[in-house]
Amino acid sequence: MLVLGVETSCDETAAAVVDEQFAVHSNIIWSQEDHALYGGVVPELASRAHIRYLVPVVAKALEDAGVDWRAIDGIATTRGPGLVGSLIVGLSLAKGLALAQKKPLVGVHHLEGHIFSNLVEDRVETPFLTLLVSGGHTELILVEELGTYKMLGRTRDDAAGEAFDKVAKLLDLLPKEGVIMGGRIIAELAAQGDPQAIDFPRGLAGEPDFSFSGLKTAVLNYVRGLASPERERQLPDIAASFQEAVVDALVVKTVAALERANIKAVCLAGGVAANQRLRQRLRDEIESRDLPFYCPSHALCTDNAVMIGAVGAFYLNRGVRDGLDLDAAPRLSLC
Repeated sequence: MLVLGVETSCDETAAAVVDEQFAVHSNIIWSQEDHALYGGVVPELASRAHIRYLVPVVAKALEDAGVDWRAIDGIATTRGPGLVGSLIVGLSLAKGLALAQKKPLVGVHHLEGHIFSNLVEDRVETPFLTLLVSGGHTELILVEELGTYKMLGRTRDDAAGEAFDKVAKLLDLLPKEGVIMGGRIIAELAAQGDPQAIDFPRGLAGEPDFSFSGLKTAVLNYVRGLASPERERQLPDIAASFQEAVVDALVVKTVAALERANIKAVCLAGGVAANQRLRQRLRDEIESRDLPFYCPSHALCTDNAVMIGAVGAFYLNRGVRDGLDLDAAPRLSLC
């Protein structure tokens, strides 16, 4: 079985061809560069860019896989959560292709895609725990079986990735053009600083949920109290201390969740999973408890269509189909 995956939940225009074993036959991602000027993703610009680029991205995915429509057995597309305009573009194209090519269609939950990103490269035994950390989500999800999930903790305000982007913006680190990579910029600067230099707060200590809004405000207040030369001198320490506060919260709450669930492995997923400090700290904590730890390669941490195709292959192989009345669901819940 070969499945065409389509992903347009935010500002990545992506298509991929994946088989029922989750082997990747092609993986095309076009990252939008229209948003840096505004310091964040502009929904209207994102949906218009998807309209311009999704058709050639899908064509390239088929070309790189070396297949035509006769070889494709089904189409999987993100139906939510995400930006409603962006979701509608991908869903509309997928439904049109399913109708024209007479292929079955399945709508995929974006977060379930991130869970499956680890299954593309590894075989993870259930039940396992996934720490899903991205620009829009920070959640601890117990995967009892594939398709059966339980929420053990979630952010009550900002997601961790959103906090990275906002702090990069308030520190005036974001580029004036190109792709917004607040997390990467903070991580690179943090490598030059002392993570213990500033004692930033860890939100909701002792509780299963996350909170990063107070941490963001603490960084803002700290920076406001510095004269410009001192601010520039301390930038690496500010970045390192902020990053350590985020990583501490993520790691401590993940470890605490282990005591509330019977699991056989821990997975890290989402865009912030590319952060090397988080990957190493979490790996050390999990493996010290004699549990396997999994994290996808960097290419599968960001939004991509491989993970959507993998989820689609899983459900299509079990006879799950959606009709052409399938609608976008920007606030779709996983569990």
